[in-house]
Amino acid sequence: MKSKATLKQIAKELHVSVSTVSKALNDSPEISEQTKIKVQEYAKLKNYKPNVIGLNLKNRKTKTIGVIIPNILNPFFAKVFTGIEKVADEKGYNLITCISNESIAKEIHALEMLSNGTIDGFILSISEEAQKLQEFSHFKNIINEGTPIVMFDRISDEVDCDKVIVDDFNSALHATAHLIKLGCKRIALFSSIDNLSVGKLRADGYFKALEDNNIKVDQSLIIRTDTADDFDAKAPKLLESHKIDGIFALDEHTSVSAMKMGLKNNYKIPEELCIIGFADGVWSRRLTPSLSTVSQHGPEIGEAAAKLLIARLEKNSQEETQTYKTEEVKTELRQRESTRKL
Repeated sequence: MKSKATLKQIAKELHVSVSTVSKALNDSPEISEQTKIKVQEYAKLKNYKPNVIGLNLKNRKTKTIGVIIPNILNPFFAKVFTGIEKVADEKGYNLITCISNESIAKEIHALEMLSNGTIDGFILSISEEAQKLQEFSHFKNIINEGTPIVMFDRISDEVDCDKVIVDDFNSALHATAHLIKLGCKRIALFSSIDNLSVGKLRADGYFKALEDNNIKVDQSLIIRTDTADDFDAKAPKLLESHKIDGIFALDEHTSVSAMKMGLKNNYKIPEELCIIGFADGVWSRRLTPSLSTVSQHGPEIGEAAAKLLIARLEKNSQEETQTYKTEEVKTELRQRESTRKL
């Protein structure tokens, strides 16, 4: 673990008073812009963080975990949180939750705000913007400072930490293969998460299933966008101009849209059109007909992530070389009324 600079050390190195350093870090108008910049840049370089709860008491634990979720309106993340909360409660840990709203700036702010001694470690899923930019240095910095992170669902191979994943590739492969077994030959692919790692893995699984069954990829049946709005602008034209017999949708939004558009274009579901969505919110059971889905078992993912982090915190290892684990939670194809029975 890298040692963090103190106010006194910064003052000594820059030949100013402790009071000047403190005021500069708090953006006081009493301090010149030049001095502020010099102090703030040096403090950042030396990993200085204001210690809000007196962590000068060595090895003190807060028994608090920081959870950073990209989108609280997504039922999957809400389910993951219930799993995290269950294990944390059982083990006597509190939770502080932040929402990144898919923004890298908010993600960085949450990490920096909570890593000043407020929490012992983080459980998080990477924001859309960070994945799009392939910018993960903020996670590496926190880990290098000695605060452990467990990533779930949206992860990065560039960051050395514990991770909990589902096998998005094979889950998509098996779901598409199931549509093919039902007799579907013209299977559309719907995605509004193509900028996310999970979206790319699921699309690759779809392509592999077609290849394994000697079905040519028809690009006119594929809609891959980065946003729900872009998807909504493109999707209606596909069903109006192409005859299809199956849809594999890779996320919550496109799953609901697939069902709505199929019914709007007078398809009989599942007799003429079979649909599988990669999600399992409450609405999937309440749609008419109900939607067959790939369930990610969100609560189990949350439980696994919390257990990994707490085990690492309580192990309190001082080893230079850490061994990290990646745990995989199996998905399940839940067949409902939008797919025919085999």
